Order: sequence, then C-alpha cells, then structure tokens
Amino acid sequence: MFKKILLATDGSEHAVRAAEKAIEVAKCNQESTVHIVYVADDSKTDVLNNWNTTGAADKRKAKVKPSEDKIKAAGINYEVEFLRGEPGPTIVKHANENKFDVVVLGSRGRNRLQELVLGSVSHKVAKRAKCAVLIIK
Repeated sequence: MFKKILLATDGSEHAVRAAEKAIEVAKCNQESTVHIVYVADDSKTDVLNNWNTTGAADKRKAKVKPSEDKIKAAGINYEVEFLRGEPGPTIVKHANENKFDVVVLGSRGRNRLQELVLGSVSHKVAKRAKCAVLIIK
C-alpha cells in the first residue's frame, strides 16, 4: 500500500480530519511515514502580518500541532516540514519532486471568498500531482 504519505495541513478543521485519514492509510503499512507539510504563503499580507519571524515560526508550529499530536498518539512514523510559497503549486512541486505515493489534504482551508478568487488548493493539487490525491471533506 502507500509507504510515503504527504499530509498537507493548515490548521483548519478539514486539515485535522485529513490527518485522521492519513493515520488510517498509514496503519495499512508498518513502513509508512507521514510527512506533515505546512506551506507559509509568501504573499504581502502574510509577510506584513508576520513581520516578527519568531512569532511567525510559532504560528506555523501551532497550525501543525493538532495534526502532529494525532499522528504521534497513533504511533505512526512522521516528519514535519515547513515550506514557503503559494500553497497549491508548492505542495504539487514537493509531492512530485519527492515521489510521494499519496497526498492527503482537506477540501477547505481558505474562506469562500479566497477560494473564489484564488482557487481551491485541493483542486490545484488534484489536477497536477503525479500521485494519488485523497481530499477529505
């Protein structure tokens, strides 16, 4: 089954549900590792809101913590990575370059207006990733 699992998280409820599904997938193969990824958006808004780099790092860690805690409690092997860039393309690039078996992510993280203007991250990943994509509602 899947051995190399990429879990994209943003701290949303959908992302936490995605973590639960990633645990189920990982339990099918004892050699599985879940790679938890959080993408810090380099947009001007994000930079202005997080000008204090220490504070920004703490915020990123806090967004990953709920998923990390669930995976740790389940006894699943995992790694945490922080990436920079636009979430959709960055997740796709990371998944494709590192030859993941599956990408697991929530169906929503952005608010409805952001999704309408910018497009859904999950939709972008599903269209462009060269591996299986599991979108959790």
